[in-house]
Amino acid sequence: MDLSIVELLKTVILGVVEGLTEWLPISSTGHMILVDEFIKLDVSKAFMDMFLVVIQLGAILAVVVLNFEKLNPFSSWKTRREKQETFQLWYKVILACVPAAVIGLAFNDYMEEHFMTAPVVAATLIFYGVMFIVVENYNKHRRPSVSDLSKLSDKTAFIIGMFQVLSLVPGTSRSGSTILGGILFGTSRYVAAEFTFFLAIPVMFGASLLKLVKFGFHYTGAEIFILVVGMATAFVVSILSIKFLLQYIKNNDFKAFGYYRIVLGLIVIAYLFLVGDPTLQ
Repeated sequence: MDLSIVELLKTVILGVVEGLTEWLPISSTGHMILVDEFIKLDVSKAFMDMFLVVIQLGAILAVVVLNFEKLNPFSSWKTRREKQETFQLWYKVILACVPAAVIGLAFNDYMEEHFMTAPVVAATLIFYGVMFIVVENYNKHRRPSVSDLSKLSDKTAFIIGMFQVLSLVPGTSRSGSTILGGILFGTSRYVAAEFTFFLAIPVMFGASLLKLVKFGFHYTGAEIFILVVGMATAFVVSILSIKFLLQYIKNNDFKAFGYYRIVLGLIVIAYLFLVGDPTLQ
């Protein structure tokens, strides 16, 4: 491929979309698939399929950088008890990753072949948009039983991990499904979002590693540059996105994201009706 200013601009746009949508409960995969319909990088389909997943490494790095001290069990600044609590947090994260890891490995190829379509993305955007509104209305007069991440039980962590399995279907949103699960089973919005961010680290790293291995380690200089630019952009935008969401949910619920999902899903349906092409290839 020829590395031009236009291709770099497309890469930056994709990085911005990834960084914004990975942490907001509006489906990064759904958005990336839809954006790819209109912003076509001059790369092979195999590279693009890999790029749309591996670009998430930039988003993961943002979580690690922002929470390095909290996630580091070997920090010299922590007391013995705090180090133990950090190990316990990682145990809960790994425990919650088991369902998605097992089911994802078994059905990843099937999901990619049968569910990477615009109708599926539209349906899941709308369905979970409605669910956010319903759950927030149901949760309106309930007080969360878990308002501190250190008080999250192993059982609740595993249940949240089960909700993460839903995000294997494009358009669902990994953060959206796990946040919904957390809220339904008694966590505060802040704890649900925070645990979702940490849960993403092994999940997204594993998914990226699988894609890299599947694609093979043979890249042109231009392809490497595009990957680096995409990940760097996703990293910077993710930092802003994470800070925004954690500040936003201190005083607001998730209904706005639910309405956004519904509107976007309807736009996708209207687009499909106009172009008459239900696939995203």
